[in-house]
Amino acid sequence: MTYQTTYPYTGETLKTFPNASDAEVNRTLARAHALYHKWRTQPITTRKVQLLKIATALRAHRDELARTITYDMGKLFRESQGEVDLCAMIAEYYANHGEEMLQPVELPMPVGQGSAHYIKQATGVIMAVEPWNFPLYQIVRVFAPNFMVGNPMILKDASICPTSAQAFATLVEKTGAPAGALTNLFISYDQVARIIADPRVSGVCLTGSMRGGAAVAAAAGKNLKQSTMELGGNDAFIILDDADWNLVKQVAPRARIDNAGQVCTSSKRFIVMADKYDEFVTILKEQFAQLKMGNPMDPATTLAPLSSKGAQEKLQQQVNIAIEHGATCVIGGHAVAGEGFFFEPTILTGITPDNPIFDQEMFGPVATIYKVDSEEEAINLANNSSYGLGGTIFSSDPDHAERVAAQIETGMSFINSSWTSLPAIPFGGVKNSGYGRELSILGLDAFVNKHLIYTPEK
Repeated sequence: MTYQTTYPYTGETLKTFPNASDAEVNRTLARAHALYHKWRTQPITTRKVQLLKIATALRAHRDELARTITYDMGKLFRESQGEVDLCAMIAEYYANHGEEMLQPVELPMPVGQGSAHYIKQATGVIMAVEPWNFPLYQIVRVFAPNFMVGNPMILKDASICPTSAQAFATLVEKTGAPAGALTNLFISYDQVARIIADPRVSGVCLTGSMRGGAAVAAAAGKNLKQSTMELGGNDAFIILDDADWNLVKQVAPRARIDNAGQVCTSSKRFIVMADKYDEFVTILKEQFAQLKMGNPMDPATTLAPLSSKGAQEKLQQQVNIAIEHGATCVIGGHAVAGEGFFFEPTILTGITPDNPIFDQEMFGPVATIYKVDSEEEAINLANNSSYGLGGTIFSSDPDHAERVAAQIETGMSFINSSWTSLPAIPFGGVKNSGYGRELSILGLDAFVNKHLIYTPEK
């Protein structure tokens, strides 16, 4: 596996990294395991101070890190800046609330049956396998809670964004965090499997494709290791008949186009009532037509390139298949020729359940729009998916929106809003979108030992 930064705007390879040896992997495991045992004897306040330093360092190096993200995977520079800001928020959140989250939990007991509570303890070294679309955020959202818990982490990041992964690992080290707290390794999937099998490793977390998740989850299961998986989505954006259309017009385009459409929780399927369908298609077409492709470092650019040539080619194949099986291309539909990895903003309509693309996630600036005649049909269509990560409901009546949201088979629902990520709210899905949660107290609890302590009645 080759780890290299190829700038998606120009196609130029900027940096290549050597792969880690098995000896380096063994040294990493030994160092992380030793730190795990050391942390078990130290107060959590020590790690709180260290994590606050990491948050401060993230803010101090904001633009430097943002440039690294953009050169690694191509997103708009201002989006990269926002990603660094969010990472600082996550680190600060767990530093400020981690100690409280890790307090013992009392269990209600019937009279005469004694007292019981459980304490939250670290479990050991965590193996993290992370993707390229958010090269810093995906790392921080699992690193920060586990750092507070006392679980050292080994990181295998995507091969196309090695500079970002190494930049964060170096930042953690320079803030004074102990050696082994986070180690970034440029390793193969065979080495990942061997790490998961090692008895010093207690769990594995992955964000990525269903194929990658299935392989890593199988290795975790074979070795009886805890795991969490976030495996993509095909999120629905349901516009109910009482929606605020001024708000819909503001939110819908960005809900699909942010990060060039390369977001697991971006709105990919827009479900619209029949009487508003033509109007919505026109609105989205007009707004997509105004997007400006260009240098992601230029503030005037509104649509970034895709992350790689491979991503561009795969999206073209998916769009072609959709059209070959009856879909209508309203706008776009083509990869842009040239050195960069751009794809035209695209809208597809008329996708039926027998279209091979109906149940596929398209990672890029491609929106699909569906016409329905009733709320019931909208709910059924939203649920007709092997994915269940997130979704959006638009209604002027919050209670109405919540009633509909409760009927969607998904891990997250956003009311009158596009997808969002905040430290205090959990992230994760159901069905083929994976299992487990990251962020919030649920993310902190993912790899803790809930150690029962019971005292019988005297």
